[in-house]
Amino acid sequence: MARSKDPDQIGFDRARLARIDEHFGRYVDDGRLAGWQVVVTRRGEVAHSSTYGLRDRESGAPVEADTLWRIYSMTKPVTSVAAMMLWEEGRFELTDEISRWLPEFADLRVYSKGSALKPYTVPAVEPIRVWHLLTHTAGLTYGFMQTSVVDGLYRAAGYDLYPPADVDLAGACAAFGELPLLFQPGSAWGYSVATDVLGRLVEVISGQSLDAFFADRIFGPLGMTDTRWWVEGEEADRLAALYVPEPRSGRAVRYDSLGSLAFSKPALLSGGGGLISSAADYHRFTQLLLRGGELDGVRLLGPRTVRFMTRNHLPGGQDLGTLSTGGFAETTLDGIGFGLGFAVVDDPVPSRVPSSVGEYYWGGVASTAFWVDPAEEITALLFTQLMPSSTYPLRSQLRQLVYAALID
Repeated sequence: MARSKDPDQIGFDRARLARIDEHFGRYVDDGRLAGWQVVVTRRGEVAHSSTYGLRDRESGAPVEADTLWRIYSMTKPVTSVAAMMLWEEGRFELTDEISRWLPEFADLRVYSKGSALKPYTVPAVEPIRVWHLLTHTAGLTYGFMQTSVVDGLYRAAGYDLYPPADVDLAGACAAFGELPLLFQPGSAWGYSVATDVLGRLVEVISGQSLDAFFADRIFGPLGMTDTRWWVEGEEADRLAALYVPEPRSGRAVRYDSLGSLAFSKPALLSGGGGLISSAADYHRFTQLLLRGGELDGVRLLGPRTVRFMTRNHLPGGQDLGTLSTGGFAETTLDGIGFGLGFAVVDDPVPSRVPSSVGEYYWGGVASTAFWVDPAEEITALLFTQLMPSSTYPLRSQLRQLVYAALID
């Protein structure tokens, strides 16, 4: 993606922006990353766009402007926007019990004590409501978290980083409804399959499959022609390879056992982590958010809805440091709230990383990330393919470099 504005005209120092490429270039030069792509905008204009390294180290194919990336949990904001589009149509209220549409989530039980072999549970005193799904306060979890007995029960049921190969979204939700909750809904924050359940809610309420709804209502109208659930044919060559760090050297090594799943249609359309996208496409999505739900004459959400989604919705205005059930790689916790599909900065000081109050963001497990800063009218995108995202502090370092380059 080419720069569309002289950085000096929109408040950036060109030489300071160049530090982004110098800094992240070292990650490629010493082998820690295969390649990456960065886009920074202000006031709707691209101030900095760069690529470096290889999308596929083994074939020698470079990262290019149209490289495709597994965005994993950056799918979650898209699903949240889809749900809120239906909310704007009056199809549900945020306080509605999800069992109205998904009866498998009625009569839930909550883990209290005991082992995975003999868990003791108690009845849920509060039903899961739609806003619980959007804020990750439903009491659901992820098997790969590996921080609780309930996580272990998810893994025992076949739900680790990926679901069982033959299970669709409806089948996964049926399984989740049979498992105990990690905590009483609304009482804590726990990163989870909640957005997958939200995707199923979109399907049931809209009467469309999740891929059809995304295509008809979001990707088509926005011109996001590269965003999809899998790649095949000639398009497969554009997809960056997936890597993990070699334990001793830290050098990125190929992870085909997981990366190859992107080359065939998944049985489960994961609203929490299933999409592949390009920098140009996700740039359009972030511009939609920055502009209050409208882009190039296409309006998906009202501006007040976007502002509502990007406020801290955690009970009592608390932050993740208070409510989180455990540490998590996709965000820092102290000073960070959570809205309807996004982490939200309430106070940038505890994280020791510059940002603006009201900034919202999220990332994916392969180290991709984005943020939108309404106060400074900035969006930023980072793409690479290294799992897990906790390997290196790429996101905080990009923030340092971007805000250090902002001089107006």
